[in-house]
Amino acid sequence: MTDICIPLPPEAFPAHGERIIAQGGAFTATAFRYPSGVEALTIRNARGHVTLLPFLGQMIWDAVFDGRRLTMGNVFPFPRAGASILETYGAFAYHAGVLRNGTPGPADNHPLHGEMPTARMDSATLIFGQNAGGDFAELGGTCEYVMGFGPHYMARPRVRLRPDSGLIDVEMAVENLSAHPMELMYMLHANFDFVAGARIVQPAPFTPERTQVRRTVPGHVTPSPDFLALLDDLARAPARMEVLDEPDLYSPEQVFYIRAPGTDDTGRTRMLMELPDGMAFSVGWRPEDLPFCVRWILNDGDAQVAAFALPATCEPEGYTAEKAKGNVRLLPPGATARFPVTLGLLGRDEAAAARAAIALIRKD
Repeated sequence: MTDICIPLPPEAFPAHGERIIAQGGAFTATAFRYPSGVEALTIRNARGHVTLLPFLGQMIWDAVFDGRRLTMGNVFPFPRAGASILETYGAFAYHAGVLRNGTPGPADNHPLHGEMPTARMDSATLIFGQNAGGDFAELGGTCEYVMGFGPHYMARPRVRLRPDSGLIDVEMAVENLSAHPMELMYMLHANFDFVAGARIVQPAPFTPERTQVRRTVPGHVTPSPDFLALLDDLARAPARMEVLDEPDLYSPEQVFYIRAPGTDDTGRTRMLMELPDGMAFSVGWRPEDLPFCVRWILNDGDAQVAAFALPATCEPEGYTAEKAKGNVRLLPPGATARFPVTLGLLGRDEAAAARAAIALIRKD
């Protein structure tokens, strides 16, 4: 089957109402604009839908499967274009990086999580195709970044859905178009909803060596004595956060690093957040591509998020700190780095099978 490619110029998104771009089989793709003017594309399958922002970093603004919304609770009724992700912090998932990443430290001047989250894309394309995994619908696009006497790269993100799955295949490809090596820092920032009573399942033990609480306090957090005492307790006993049965524990935020998660025979790892109803949020990737795993959990009056698995090339402490740790990757001239991740919702039977598979690969 030859892929069907439908270019999506900005004028394809109506100022008012919705426009069906394509429909066939289990898929329907609908274009519209939010009140802010930001272009949006909703792709539906038999299980639910995702709403994508084709020209605003190609972030996944929202995701709903099997009647459950996956997206973090937030104060943004709709996305807004801006210079930083802070101006529109309500997405289910976005591409963090790629030249800089993390929370900027005192010596840094980059925006939170870099330039890519809200980058204006140069092109967007809707694709219907078929491969070894079956039929799919995909949004892809390009964004060229070029700076005189500085970095020059092409970013090619994509989001792919299958007809009868609550999982989403997401990939960012970054090609260095410069004649010089390029520094690279990337994270897929997937912001799942905070669900009280959920249990985190991971192929790594909840020990202080393998599930480490972040002791560095970022600038946007004002630590109280109670907060600092909590960090000490979590450092000794990180299993306290295996089940999210203490909602007040995560205001202010808590961040953890999951070290050396186990992998299956194909080199993939997977983590779950099992929900009280038996379904589960899921994130899977290859540590060979994304060697770090960050966990960020926040539950307060403005945001409710359980980003239980953020695959990354580095930790999120900002450029200067990550450079000092040796965590800033260099991409050779002409080379392309690819970062594929699969995430989304598992039904009850799917969740039980995934838990059993994780138990087989767990490394203590």
